[in-house]
Amino acid sequence: MYASAAPIDGESEPVWAPFESRLAAAKIGMVTSAGLYLEGEQEVFDGERERREPTWGDPTHRVLPHHLGGRKIGMMHLHVNPADILDDHNVAMPTDVLDEFTASGVIGGTTGSHVSVMGYQASGLDVWRNETAPAIVSLFKDEGADGVVLAPV
Repeated sequence: MYASAAPIDGESEPVWAPFESRLAAAKIGMVTSAGLYLEGEQEVFDGERERREPTWGDPTHRVLPHHLGGRKIGMMHLHVNPADILDDHNVAMPTDVLDEFTASGVIGGTTGSHVSVMGYQASGLDVWRNETAPAIVSLFKDEGADGVVLAPV
């Protein structure tokens, strides 16, 4: 599916940017594709529509705090068994590893928030390109992120 991916109309520049900060001084955010949300506080990703339309994935995102403070994580992802992730969020959103990297000086610090999306976005990427991705970029810019770790499941 991705072997012949081409830029969309109007794209002429690379869709990445060079990492200019020293990692030891960089503030790092994280995006997980596990479909995580704060149980009882945030809307669940739309699994019902995905059941009806298997190539569709909910294009929205959820902002999750770096420190959960005892809050419970929920998960909606039809292509991944949630058991291990619900037992330990670090399987899909390794915030403890980021904390270890901060403590040991590998990275400068972390953003206060991270982002979860629902993976398996096979069709309908217009909302992703025009709404979801710009909102995520804006969040990380506002939080002063120098880089973002992608944590796929």
